[in-house]
Amino acid sequence: MAIVAPPRVFVARLAGVQVFDPNGDPVGRIRDVVVLLRLGAQQPRVLGLVVEVPPRRPIFIPMTRVTSIEAGAVVVTGAVNLRRFARRAAETLVLGELLDRNVVLIETGETVTVTDVAMEQTRTRDWYLTKVAVRRGRGRMRRRGEIQVVDWSAVRGLSLPETSQGAASLLAAFDQLRPADLAGVIHDLSEKRRAEVAAALDDERLADVLEELPEEEQVAILATLEGRRAADVLEAMGPDDAADLLAELPPDEAERLLSLMDPEEAEPVRRLLTYSENTAGGLMTTEPVILPPSATVAEALARVRNPDLTPATASQVYVCRPPTETPTGRYLGIAHLQRLLREPPGTLVSAVVDTDIAPLPPSAPLPEVARYLATYNLVAIPVVDDDDRLLGAVTVDDVLDHLLPEGWRDEAGSDDVADAERQPGDRAS
Repeated sequence: MAIVAPPRVFVARLAGVQVFDPNGDPVGRIRDVVVLLRLGAQQPRVLGLVVEVPPRRPIFIPMTRVTSIEAGAVVVTGAVNLRRFARRAAETLVLGELLDRNVVLIETGETVTVTDVAMEQTRTRDWYLTKVAVRRGRGRMRRRGEIQVVDWSAVRGLSLPETSQGAASLLAAFDQLRPADLAGVIHDLSEKRRAEVAAALDDERLADVLEELPEEEQVAILATLEGRRAADVLEAMGPDDAADLLAELPPDEAERLLSLMDPEEAEPVRRLLTYSENTAGGLMTTEPVILPPSATVAEALARVRNPDLTPATASQVYVCRPPTETPTGRYLGIAHLQRLLREPPGTLVSAVVDTDIAPLPPSAPLPEVARYLATYNLVAIPVVDDDDRLLGAVTVDDVLDHLLPEGWRDEAGSDDVADAERQPGDRAS
């Protein structure tokens, strides 16, 4: 039975589209389309979809299982193979590898940039890439950035290795993704494409994405950045994440990058690097929400509304004597978010502090930190020094990062199989 679909589907518009089973239950979201490039001007055959299923696992669904492609929804049928997708050598990812390529219009010899690719279903029910949307440069009677849709056979260079490829169209297709999800997309790209995507991202976005990638990929991407840019990205990261990344580098390289950072940004990172990795000091963030005892509940609530804060960081306000930058003046206690929500806005935070929860020293080992959070049902715990100065706070997400087995972001496990071990039915022939 032919797929219910528009006559032509542009692949970039499928990015992030929800995939459903025949009962209407969600399966995952489309992350890419897998094709087999062929010699000469032959149209590439579409093999299937890369679909991300919870928790952040990319799987392959053959086009033979796709029954409907509509605006905002794709429906698939049959059993879904949950083995982690791994691209084979002969396969190409449309979004990851074809977008932003520089190609040549055969008729005019003009160099243009690919912004999208369209696929169509034939009478034999197979799907092929048939059209290419390209952005043309400035010319007589033509506006700069004009988009033109041409036949696949009308361009040359899509099957050749690309030495210098941008990433604007790829990033536009995934513009609405959360950093963790964009990290999943980048993780499945080649090293070359990762570097190109990193070059195209702004510092803040790249910093957020790096925090979600495995450490070896963080190091590899950072190595592709010019020194000043690498320092800017480290400054945009949380001090604890920047310290974790720098700890993976050779000491002389870490020191070089620290020297390029703004001294005020580098100072807390240097301090964190003095602590052992699996201690409260090595786990903590130096930027929790801190207020003096004279602050009001209204001020505290305004601070925790900051969308850049993680839920764990925003759950508690630490009340300390000035200065309120770590290391602070004397630590007084915690003002819990739930308590703040129950108090009049003009109430002083010093009147609602919880002094029953003892803070941890920076030397507390990881198991002790985990037990403390579990015992008192906390999502964060303050860390103070011998002089009762607040140094930072350890959040439950940082503890989980260190308790989970190495490589957990890759979901390495017994159900993952090597490419050579994949069942023959996993790909359309």
